[in-house]
Amino acid sequence: MSAAPPDNDVLWARGIVKSHHGTPALRGISIGVREGEVLAVTGPRGSGKSTLLGCLSALLTVDEGEVWFNSAPVHTLGRAGRERLRRDRFGFVGSEPHLVPELTARENVALPLLLAGAGNKAAYTAADEWLERLDVGEVARQRPDRLLQSQRQRIAVARALAPLPPVVFADDPTAPLHREAADQVLRILTSAARSHQLTLVLATHDPELVRFADRAVALVDGRLTAPAAPVPRGHAVPGAAGASAVSATRR
Repeated sequence: MSAAPPDNDVLWARGIVKSHHGTPALRGISIGVREGEVLAVTGPRGSGKSTLLGCLSALLTVDEGEVWFNSAPVHTLGRAGRERLRRDRFGFVGSEPHLVPELTARENVALPLLLAGAGNKAAYTAADEWLERLDVGEVARQRPDRLLQSQRQRIAVARALAPLPPVVFADDPTAPLHREAADQVLRILTSAARSHQLTLVLATHDPELVRFADRAVALVDGRLTAPAAPVPRGHAVPGAAGASAVSATRR
């Protein structure tokens, strides 16, 4: 087995290859993400962004290559180990909210905290706080089928952030939102990541959203097209302390 990644990389991948039903999705991607960094993964639809996030988050297994989280090899984990890692250490927001329909908004946000062993009071207090921050506190006791899609998406973001996981993966999280709401949600998501020293990996095909990140990498046809470059500090979220840029590829 090869050596573990550098200590300051919370996520690290080398030479990962992934195909879907024989169609290549990732073609030898190597990338590192530092602790507390907000990384944007850009590229057109079908470029491999969702597949990359799936491999880094242990949702998908790689066909070839290595994936590490905090110096622990993810690529060697079995199904149960990957599920435990996602439950205990990662948060995830997709382009669809995927809320539990039988639960209220408040119960949906509290659920991951309760599953992690938090007491009822702590779980529901955190749920209320995050729902308020995302401007959906007024629908806390309603079920998803009574809500607008934009409200459900905000609830999904609150659910991902409430446990304060070390890493949050956001796969096109503003797709259901209009521009003003998308900017607000991204501002909350990135500000929360920075204030709590969470690592955020954001996939988007919208170049306007890159300004919220510390660093961006681009994917085209499953390949990184250029070395990562720091997002100009003038375009970052005001007052945010960005992480230093690091190279997208490693030896």
